[in-house]
Amino acid sequence: MLSLIDPFARAISYLRVSVTDRCDFRCTYCMSEHMTFLPKADLLSLEELDRLCSRFIGMGVSKLRITGGEPLVRKGILTFFEAMSRHLQTGALKELTLTTNGSQLAKFAQPLADLGVRRVNVSLDTLDAAKFAQITRWGRLPQVLDGIAAARAAGLRVKINAVALKGFNEDELFSLVDWCAREGHDLTFIEVMPMGEDMGDGLRLDQYWPLKDLRARLADRLTLTDLTERSGGPARYVRIGETGQKVGFITPLTHNFCESCNRVRLTCTGQLYMCLGQEDMADLRAPLRASSDDASVDEAIRAAIARKPKGHDFDYSRQKVAGQMTRHMSHTGG
Repeated sequence: MLSLIDPFARAISYLRVSVTDRCDFRCTYCMSEHMTFLPKADLLSLEELDRLCSRFIGMGVSKLRITGGEPLVRKGILTFFEAMSRHLQTGALKELTLTTNGSQLAKFAQPLADLGVRRVNVSLDTLDAAKFAQITRWGRLPQVLDGIAAARAAGLRVKINAVALKGFNEDELFSLVDWCAREGHDLTFIEVMPMGEDMGDGLRLDQYWPLKDLRARLADRLTLTDLTERSGGPARYVRIGETGQKVGFITPLTHNFCESCNRVRLTCTGQLYMCLGQEDMADLRAPLRASSDDASVDEAIRAAIARKPKGHDFDYSRQKVAGQMTRHMSHTGG
């Protein structure tokens, strides 16, 4: 089957799949406290997700990242990971991984490892229990730390994703770095994104901590060496001389990372977003449910990739948000 090539000659090899819009946290930059979740009938079934992901894998997607919401709260989610693991066994899929808040990892880490998952990304913005409860609204830090420990015990590599939030975790910059160094975790800082309900009232601008400032603060105390590695994604990496650890920076608002973009995002309702920073999407649920014949699904996928834009529209210039997205990150998938 022919590979997926977009109009700018980029091969699409990475699919991020949201399996649910639900979560057991209500992080302030991701969800409202009283979310209205999608009707169950709107969500793709696990069987539909299997069918759709398998079509992408057949077209050259070799990396699959499962997201949410919180993917591990989806009922029966291990059956989906088991279904995807068959593509690992054939070699068609090179990596099966997930992004999680860590709350369910104590239960799921070992079964995931048994199914071929080798690493996980855990979202963790603070090591202060009170601040953690504040930012997640419903979360408990000890539960997440237990989950991370379970992941390590199961042999999974853990990467910590920390959203840089001005006035919230600025004072924890070095403690986060030190903790990750001690625990053997890679660490990536992420600029807050202009998405969701609060983006129009200035909250996003109040929270916005440019990573160039964060990096400069690190460089005042530590030796940073730029790394040349690229994953086709948004992160730029440095090595910290004093600890040897790798730290990444994802800067969608101050650095355009689109030139080598190799990814698309599938929502839990079957919408394919060719760019996180654009509203254009393709409905794959309709052809998926219209027929058991995969030809129409394949045609819809290829037509969508043919519309993949060169880059996104995020901009925080002039103290206003341009290119802001009205959908919640929990719908699209983190």
